[in-house]
Amino acid sequence: MSYQLREVSVPVLPAGQRPIRVLHFSDLHLSPARKREIADIKSFAELAPDLVISTGDFLAHKDAVPVVLSALGDLLDLPGLFVFGSNDYYGPKPKNPFSYLMKDHGKRKLGPDLDWQGLQKSLTGLGWVDLNHSRTTLKINDTTIEARGTDDAHLNLDNYNEVAGAPDKSADLAIGVTHAPYLRILDAMSADQLDLIFAGHTHGGQVRLPWFGESKALTTNCDLPNWRARGLTKEKDQPWLHVSAGVGTSPFARIRVACPPEVSLVTLEPAF
Repeated sequence: MSYQLREVSVPVLPAGQRPIRVLHFSDLHLSPARKREIADIKSFAELAPDLVISTGDFLAHKDAVPVVLSALGDLLDLPGLFVFGSNDYYGPKPKNPFSYLMKDHGKRKLGPDLDWQGLQKSLTGLGWVDLNHSRTTLKINDTTIEARGTDDAHLNLDNYNEVAGAPDKSADLAIGVTHAPYLRILDAMSADQLDLIFAGHTHGGQVRLPWFGESKALTTNCDLPNWRARGLTKEKDQPWLHVSAGVGTSPFARIRVACPPEVSLVTLEPAF
C-alpha cells in the first residue's frame, strides 16, 4: 500500500461503551489517471471501520465524480459523513508552490467549476450525510453521536452560525467536521463544547523538515499553528482535533517530503 496508516485512540466515550473505529481521510484530489491511488483507496474498506468521515477535496478533475464513487467502493455501504473543500468546487490551476509559505491575503486562484452537485447527490443517495452547514444524529454501536459541519473556510464559505448551539442532550458524543481548520471554526466549536473535531486541508504541511526524530511542518495553509498540521492534538479546555495529512496532492505539486500520504483509523474509546 502506498499510504501510511495513522492509528490513534481518543478517550471521548462514556464509560462502558464499545469502542468505535472511525476511518478518517481527506484530500483525495482524484482524477481518472490516478490508477494506483484508486486501487489503494478501494482497500480502505479492509480496515473495517464503524464510521467513515471525509473532510473534503475529493476531486481534481472534471470527470472525477464517477472515479471517486468507484474508488470508495464498499465504504459507501457504511455510515458516512462528509464536507467539501475548495477543490470540490473548482479544478486545480498551476501556482507558485512557494506561495503556501507566504502570508495568506485571502486571494484565491480558482480553476474551472467542478461537478460538486453530482458528487453531493451521489453520496447522499448512497446514504452518506452531507454536513456542509448541517447537523445530524446517528447511532454507532451503542453510542449516540451528534455531528455538525461547515462548508469550506478556505473559500470563506463557512457560516458556523447555521449549526451553532449546544449539543443535543440525548447525544453521548458531539463531533465537528470541517475541511480547513481555521481557528474561527475551532473556537466556535469549542465554545459549543464539542468533544472532537475532524479536519483536513493541510496535507500535513506536505513538505516537512526532519526535527528531533519526527518532522516539522512549515505551513498549514491556514491560520492553524504548524505543530497541529497533522494527527491528533489537543489544547487545554478545547476539543480534541484530528487533522488528516491527506491522501493526494494537487496535480501541479505532486511532491511530499517527510509527509507521506495517509489515511487514519481513529478509535473512539471510553474516557475512563
